[in-house]
Amino acid sequence: MADEKVMDNTVVYDDEALAAEYKAKRQMQIEEDLKKPFDPECVLEVRHLRKTFPLKKTITGKVTKELVAVDDVSFKLHAGETLGIVGESGCGKTTTGRAILKLHQPSAGQIIFNGQDITNFNSKQMREIRKEMQIIFQDPYSSLPPRDTVGGLLSEPVQVHKIVPKNQVKNYVLELMDKCGLRDYYFERYPHEFSGGQRQRICIARALSVNPKLVICDEPVSALDVSIQAQIINLLKKLQREMNLAYVFISHDLSVVKFISDKILVMYLGAVMEFGTKEDIFQNPMHPYTKALFSAVPNPDPTVKMERIKLEGDIPSPANPPKGCRFHTRCPYATEKCKHVTPEYREHTPGHYAACHLLEQE
Repeated sequence: MADEKVMDNTVVYDDEALAAEYKAKRQMQIEEDLKKPFDPECVLEVRHLRKTFPLKKTITGKVTKELVAVDDVSFKLHAGETLGIVGESGCGKTTTGRAILKLHQPSAGQIIFNGQDITNFNSKQMREIRKEMQIIFQDPYSSLPPRDTVGGLLSEPVQVHKIVPKNQVKNYVLELMDKCGLRDYYFERYPHEFSGGQRQRICIARALSVNPKLVICDEPVSALDVSIQAQIINLLKKLQREMNLAYVFISHDLSVVKFISDKILVMYLGAVMEFGTKEDIFQNPMHPYTKALFSAVPNPDPTVKMERIKLEGDIPSPANPPKGCRFHTRCPYATEKCKHVTPEYREHTPGHYAACHLLEQE
């Protein structure tokens, strides 16, 4: 390789040349992938999604330093499927979900929804399809307007998007409330009168009031008690079967993700470390980061001894990510190559992708 030299039996890496080579190779791959035809069977297809936020600008407005929150995320999602996105806090899970909904404008890549490339849609164009893609927020306490009744906040999106005629709105909302496990006399009550689990049911009802095809679930159960979590997850699965919904389920709770997901995407510092079916990820995790996450999950069987993989240190700043593999600063198996060369994200077994130099040596 032209960008590495051997001196006294030691490999010396040229970081700048390696970074330029990786960038050029990745750009070629991105350009090739963006030209491919859309998959007509997918509800959502994300290609090389990237989202950055400016940190420093010149007087003329030119960005001189940026934070890369999401870097090169790709996946496909069909109707009735659930994609679980997992990772530590600050890895870019929520930003990915918001960029898909265009609550954050993507910096690069493609978002194909229902066969349409919506990446560059303006707010007026997005309004036409907004009812088909919805979000359930993490905090049911702050995501509901306190001055509106349950009936009012569920009726508003139905009226705005003209889901049913005006004289049928109340009956439609009452049916929706019943479907989400809410009593009809809650119609005139205010959000502060409900518990956390009831409020999250209201948030779910609000998201489903416009008959969406895609729902982004942004850690919808993390603020709830364990017993209530199970009720909400079962409700989401029931509604998915009845309405053939596609979910993007964002969470850091692996047991919840295992229960609800069909595919799993593991993120670290804005990048995808591993992607595959639920069976692939849980039965045969490939990336050291995925293995470390699983080793932290407690096992209820006292006879089973778990070998805990401890990760030293904190997640590096996305404003100044490490060179080479992003995980090498905390990886217990990192080699000198990991510190300088960015691993290729590729398919190792059918449908199972990972980015790790250790896998290339096997």
